[in-house]
Order: sequence, then C-alpha cells, then structure tokens
Amino acid sequence: MASTKRNVLGILVDAVDYDGAIDRIVEAAEAGKSLTVSALAVHGVMTGVADPSHRYRLNHLDLVVPDGQPVRYALNWLHGTGLKDRVTGPILMSRLCKVAAARGIPIFLYGSRPEVLDALRTRLSARFPALIIAGTEPSKFRPLSPEEKMGVVERIKASGARITFVGLGCPRQEVWAYEYGGVLPTPILAVGAAFDMHAGFLPFAPMLMQDAGLEWLHRLWREPRRLWRRYLYLNPLFLGHLALQLTHLRRYDPGDATVPTQELSYG
Repeated sequence: MASTKRNVLGILVDAVDYDGAIDRIVEAAEAGKSLTVSALAVHGVMTGVADPSHRYRLNHLDLVVPDGQPVRYALNWLHGTGLKDRVTGPILMSRLCKVAAARGIPIFLYGSRPEVLDALRTRLSARFPALIIAGTEPSKFRPLSPEEKMGVVERIKASGARITFVGLGCPRQEVWAYEYGGVLPTPILAVGAAFDMHAGFLPFAPMLMQDAGLEWLHRLWREPRRLWRRYLYLNPLFLGHLALQLTHLRRYDPGDATVPTQELSYG
C-alpha cells in the first residue's frame, strides 16, 4: 500500500478520509495487530513543531489523521491531496464503534475520569447495543511506574479488547500511544475530547462552525481559561509556519527529530 503520509511543518500527517482510516484500523483489530493512531489538530501539530522528541513520537505513529480543518487545508495546499473532509477524533470513534458493534470487535476505554467513563459506557451502549465494551480504566493523572504500566497492559490484554481508545488529552495521549504501541496487540486510538463529548460532558460545535473551520472558536467560548493560549497563540503561529513552508522560505524536515531518551509513562 502506498504511503499516505505527507509533511506538514515536519509532522507526517496521513492524507486519508474516514473510510480509509477505518479500513486500516479494523483490519489491524481483526488481525490482532498493533496500530498507533492519533487524530491531530493544530495544537497537536504544534506540539511536534516545538519539541523534537515529541516530533519523533508523532512521526513514528502508524496513522495520524487530520483532525481539524486547518490541518486538512494544509494537506491540500501543500500536497494537493484533495481531501474533502477532516477526520475528527469524536466522529472517528463513533463510526468505529458502529463497525465494532456490527463485527463483534470488543473495545477498551482508557483515560479520563471515572464519572466520564461511566457516562460514556452508558451512552455508547445505548447507541450501539451490540457493542462489546470489554473494559474501562480511568487515568491516574500522573506518570506510572514500570510495574503499573505493565499492569495496564495486562488488564487490557486480559479483557479481550481488540481496539483501545485513549482519552488523556494532547500530547499525553500521543505519548501513551507511542509508548504502548509496542506492547499492546490492538489498534490504539488517541481521540482527544471524544470521551467528554460522547459522554455528554462537552457539547459538539454546530456543524456550520465545524464545516467553516471554526470549531476552535466554539471550544474557546466553552473553556476560555484552559484553551485561550492553545487557540489565540498557536493558531496564528501555525499559519505563520504554514506560510513559510508554502513559500519554501523554510524547510521542515520530518527527520530532524530527537529519539526520546526516557519513557514518560503517562497514566
């Protein structure tokens, strides 16, 4: 299969749509193979631009989908990919749960808070009655010891899950996917705010705002204290870097990255 990866500011993002992403994930799930996946928006891309070690992690994930209209625009402008839609973490999760329910693929939900996971399990089960939720485990909101990490791995394996959804927030969830990818024989999907959204703790932006690339404005209005820097600083910075890459005034080399020297083991 030809590579779908394209260089956006030194971060390798896959020029795929929902169908292409789901096909790869389901194929790996049914084969019992690891596949590390992240839905990356502007904030996620910029974490890799700013940190060479994290850039290495992102560029060694198997599938990085363009979550966010600006990232889709960048793929189209830089590489002429012709993508007609982005691939958001919440919608990707929803569509995968529908396929998993139809095919009998068990899932595991890792991260967030117990009350979010409880609501998420209830709502997913109501939407997809045949969905097998093999297990859930909330975040400890701290780094895990090697023994604790292996305990997480063993619990997910023992559950029989074939897809692991991770909701730890960016960039912790991408670090988690990178570090657990070699030891978990399931696709690992870092899906951002999908847990809170599907659990009913965070509302979806109106479709008109999503289609216009203004979902960030909706989220900023909902969570100004937490997200103001992410959107009011990083969005213009992303556009500035994108202009430099478009005009060839700066070269962004995906290989210009630093191998992480230690595991962070977020949990």
